[in-house]
Amino acid sequence: MTRRGLFAPALGLIASACSPLGMLNNLGPRDRGVRRVGRDIAYGDHPRQKMDVHAPTEAGERPWPLLVFFYGGGWDSGERQLYAWAAQALAARGFVVATPDYRLVPQVHFPSFIEDAAAATAMAGRIAARYGADPARLGVIGHSAGAHLAMMIALDRRYMLAAGAPDLIKAAAGLAGPYDFLPFDVPASINAFGRVPDPTLTQPVTFARADAPPLWLGHGTDDVVVHAEDTTILCDRMKAVGGRCEAKLYPGLNHADLIATFSPLFRRKAPVLDDVTAFLHRELG
Repeated sequence: MTRRGLFAPALGLIASACSPLGMLNNLGPRDRGVRRVGRDIAYGDHPRQKMDVHAPTEAGERPWPLLVFFYGGGWDSGERQLYAWAAQALAARGFVVATPDYRLVPQVHFPSFIEDAAAATAMAGRIAARYGADPARLGVIGHSAGAHLAMMIALDRRYMLAAGAPDLIKAAAGLAGPYDFLPFDVPASINAFGRVPDPTLTQPVTFARADAPPLWLGHGTDDVVVHAEDTTILCDRMKAVGGRCEAKLYPGLNHADLIATFSPLFRRKAPVLDDVTAFLHRELG
């Protein structure tokens, strides 16, 4: 589907909207009962192809389900270290959480960052047992551009197949994600995807399918960076083809709010963390 103006005022605002979230890493309170158990784990040869892993500290609960968390940043910015607070929030809810970096525009273009997401997820599955996680109960989750990565590797079979783990992903969750954003009419989307001969292959909505992992999609109604319409379109498309999808719209929340509510500082603003982790526990067992 082609819809001009979905990213208003511009997709390029994703980077500026997401970057202040990194301040929560230094200034915000943290969830307890979690520790970083893996640092700088390589899943490729590039310096950005590394991940960190957080896990609960409680004994007796293993194996935990495994999540791979992709941060946002407009496909051209972001660092995993700035989102340790978000990984900790998920780990405190009973998950082992891998947080990878991935290669960015302009050094690479589509599909390189999607390939990185798939390679990182496959690596997380291979090392899961080392950190008390169950690779048979793996989900992916992302915010903004990270939600785009999560949905692409969950829906387009080619990426996880190429990574050698075609059936690894058992559930996927997206926060304020872009899933149907043709045409490319702002710098960030042009720079990331403008060279692709068939632009439809960049859109998660293209790959909605009945046998896809179940999806959970959350969006704020006041998001002017990625409109909530993206969430409803993808979820409706999934249901139309016989797939499973849950969509939750949060009144008054903007683009950054969807992930900021993972922080204890803003958690009372909306139950996003409760909602998405309840879905993931239900689907991953």
